[in-house]
Amino acid sequence: MKNLNRRSFIQKTSLTAAAVSLAPGYLRANYERPLSSTYMGGFSAPKLETVRAAFIGVGARGGTHAKFFAALAGTEVVAICDLYEDLVNEKTRWVKEAAGANRHKNIAQYWGSEDEWRTMLKEVKPDVVFIATNWANHAPMAIGAMENGAHAFVEVPMATTIQDMWDIVDTSERTQKHCMMLENVNYSRDELMFLNMCRKGLIGEILHGEAAYIHELRWQMEEQERGTGSWRTHHYANRNGNLYPTHGLGPVSQYMNLARQDDTFGSLVSFSTPSRGRELYAEKKYPEDHKWNQLDFKGGDLNTSIIKTTLGKTILVQWDETSPRPYSRLNLVQGTKGILAGFPTRVALEGGVDGITKDHHSWVQGEQLEKLYEKYDHPLYKRLNVAAKGSGHGGMDGIMVYRIVECLQKGLPLDQNVYEGCLWSAVSPLSERSVASGGAPQPFPDFTRGNWKDTAPLEIIS
Repeated sequence: MKNLNRRSFIQKTSLTAAAVSLAPGYLRANYERPLSSTYMGGFSAPKLETVRAAFIGVGARGGTHAKFFAALAGTEVVAICDLYEDLVNEKTRWVKEAAGANRHKNIAQYWGSEDEWRTMLKEVKPDVVFIATNWANHAPMAIGAMENGAHAFVEVPMATTIQDMWDIVDTSERTQKHCMMLENVNYSRDELMFLNMCRKGLIGEILHGEAAYIHELRWQMEEQERGTGSWRTHHYANRNGNLYPTHGLGPVSQYMNLARQDDTFGSLVSFSTPSRGRELYAEKKYPEDHKWNQLDFKGGDLNTSIIKTTLGKTILVQWDETSPRPYSRLNLVQGTKGILAGFPTRVALEGGVDGITKDHHSWVQGEQLEKLYEKYDHPLYKRLNVAAKGSGHGGMDGIMVYRIVECLQKGLPLDQNVYEGCLWSAVSPLSERSVASGGAPQPFPDFTRGNWKDTAPLEIIS
């Protein structure tokens, strides 16, 4: 929500790093859950006939969520909050245009102060809150929403520190309110098809995955007064690890059923390359006295982490938002009977794919994939693909928002629980700790306190 200036960012991150380094009990693996709290894996909240939603942060992401949400039946947009008046007015107009003149007539508007969202929560009392602000505000806003009686839906990452993730888990369990990280890639067509194929056992037992967020985003440094680049550039300068792991890791974790009965995250090792690209870009694009040329970019251009699960399976996780190269999430999963891979999408199975390949030495790819889409497209994609067109990121944003509303209206468990959002996000602080210690293994905290063993795998939702 608020724009971080360099001084406040350094103060916050220094305090956080000190807190973590002085807290050998950060894992809290043996802590007991209070008797008054509830394990939230598989939790179903009471049905909401009409889902009343507030939106905090309507710049790059929140506005499109509000627009798609507003057009769904049984929804009401009750408040929009942002630092900037023009964004609030623009997104209010979007909502009314998307839903027609007879809906969403009483949208409360909040802007100006960094704490307006707190006032909004107390005055409006929404059922759910969508949060799409800067990373540092995800945790306090999610916790504040739940403490004021609302389910929280948070853009990625869930939080930036292990302590904040524990606080989110504890608040969700204490208030019995959902807190779901908005990992939209889990609703992409290829990721949904791969999940369907994994559940059908087509690649056998899964032993290894590869996930990434490789997306050259140096251009965001042009956003210097407001917008993503105005605060995210300071993260690149002051943190060294994988700062954005969940887009690739979320789907791979679901393929492998991690934190749901079969297996879970064990430990992580991480290494970063030297930092070069951001400094070179700033030197080329901006005057010598420009604020970006005053930063000491400490974060390596490319980070490579390897996760080892409790059963000894492995996941490669890479992150690079700086190097000049095409976009990729890798999206690869290797089983005992075959492999599914992304960017470009390819499939190879032992014994071949019926009518297309003879054995696992050849890929099914390109136009050949149409036969696989016909046979293995996920039922959820088939049901919602047309309705979600134009909602953002090829329709995955719309399928995600539709499923959230559907689950809340029917009183169903959400597709992603609070523990998964925290586990996927924990790669960032753990990779920072590993890089700082020369690649030493870092154990994952068990945010479920052992209950992942009893949590049902995500079903193939039709």
